[in-house]
Amino acid sequence: MATGIVVRTLAPLLKDKRSDPAVVVCDEQGDYAVSLLSGHLGGGNALARQVAAVTGGQAVITTASEVLGRTAIDLWARDLGLVVTDKERLTRAMGILVNKGAVTLYSDYPLPALPEDLRRQDQSETADLVITCRINLQTTGVLLHPQALVAGIGCNRNTPAAEIEEALRQACAENNLARQAIKSLASIDLKSDEQGLLEFSCRNRLPIEFFHRDRLNGVEGVSTSAVVLKATGARGVAEPAAVLASGGGRLLVKKMKWANVTVAIAEIQDPWKDSHG
Repeated sequence: MATGIVVRTLAPLLKDKRSDPAVVVCDEQGDYAVSLLSGHLGGGNALARQVAAVTGGQAVITTASEVLGRTAIDLWARDLGLVVTDKERLTRAMGILVNKGAVTLYSDYPLPALPEDLRRQDQSETADLVITCRINLQTTGVLLHPQALVAGIGCNRNTPAAEIEEALRQACAENNLARQAIKSLASIDLKSDEQGLLEFSCRNRLPIEFFHRDRLNGVEGVSTSAVVLKATGARGVAEPAAVLASGGGRLLVKKMKWANVTVAIAEIQDPWKDSHG
């Protein structure tokens, strides 16, 4: 049908490009497949190409980055698992890329090979894109949070999921770390049936890894507790579990204790290790 019909029908329903679905409009002859809505994040451009291949027509793509051969930053960030913190700043960065042909990028972590129009620099203050787990950083660019943190969790029996959630939120906030950068959880195998911990893991789509006390006791340089040792046979839980699950990463947050929860956070040194070319 005509694109005008589709535009008028959809207009009252549209909200945001992060939630709007892809819409592709075809003419009655199948000569054109127009990517009308959500071309990048929704997959409209890819769908238009697929439809055109079926009909023998031509895909009509109008997004600036596609037309000019620039990197679609929003797709690039999504593919790397980066969480965008400020949509307006991201839009501004995408505008710079379209208008100037390149943007600058700072990262706290090693990165896979970059597209030619994303140019790495050593100063975060003036970079257009900043990849970091920190939430308060002096920069004019947009913060992109990688999945680079592991939270070690210890808890008393029957601790509610909400209490674990709040403890982790506080641990991140008090240490200038993004909650969105938490990739996974870790604990002792004695907690593998802990309902609140499992509920928290499931609700937040955070995989959890459990370790035997012998593995935990083999981690050096972590805090120990006589109380925990007596109860579990492990000298500690939160810190060594976080270190093990992060692949031997650095402890950014040593154990913080609440009434029923203990949290420690370790950093994955190279979040894209398997992606390096």
